[in-house]
Amino acid sequence: MPKKETAQPERMKAESGTFIKKVGGTTYRVNVHFSETSKETLTDKMLRLIKREVSSL
Repeated sequence: MPKKETAQPERMKAESGTFIKKVGGTTYRVNVHFSETSKETLTDKMLRLIKREVSSL
């Protein structure tokens, strides 16, 4: 049986930015930045955080 290939997400340079989010009567200004040297994709990070949360239950 041939080995199944998995698609790897393409690393893209993300831009930093700011956005405003209103929740109820409070307005939040959120500053976002991304590491230029990170070797972890967003998917990798999300899976790591989910696994950590599940293991703490």
